[in-house]
Amino acid sequence: MEYLAIFFTAIFINNIIFSQFLGICPFLGVSSRMTTATGMGAAVIFVMTLATTVTFLLHQYILMPLGLHFLNTVAFILVIASLVQLVEIILKKIAPPLYHALGIFLPLITTNCAILGVAILVIQKNYTFAESVVFAASTAMGFTLALVIMAGIRERLEISDIPERLKGGPITLLTAGLLSLAFMGFSGML
Repeated sequence: MEYLAIFFTAIFINNIIFSQFLGICPFLGVSSRMTTATGMGAAVIFVMTLATTVTFLLHQYILMPLGLHFLNTVAFILVIASLVQLVEIILKKIAPPLYHALGIFLPLITTNCAILGVAILVIQKNYTFAESVVFAASTAMGFTLALVIMAGIRERLEISDIPERLKGGPITLLTAGLLSLAFMGFSGML
């Protein structure tokens, strides 16, 4: 039951974008097309889950026993950047079509603050290993959900008749604010 609560909370109630405001740059930059949003979402699900798993193990079995937990942020950044590069190299060799489909999204994930944020939140919330993996995967799914919803709305806004002064950035920010309010409606459910 605890895992289900973590899953539901991470996707809907404490959505990384709409509630914690992490990952706003890729959210606004990549959500203009559904294809790019789903590609980025898939890459984030994979990398966030893998990075959180590795950083959790690093923290628990290396940094904490050696009394170096103050190096968490620096170590986590290095791990995330290395993992993204490793995944990029492996995908290029093993699955070229997937590598080309993800395109620029893999390198962009290195600078996504949501990845680092989740790795740090797992430590702060004192989750177990299994809870950490569920939290990371669920948070990434919430990130993807937010991207896909926003991409769908933005594609519809392109063909809608909206005032000239609201086109582009202003309507995007207004839409993001309204989506954030909509997701706040889930807060009383758990």
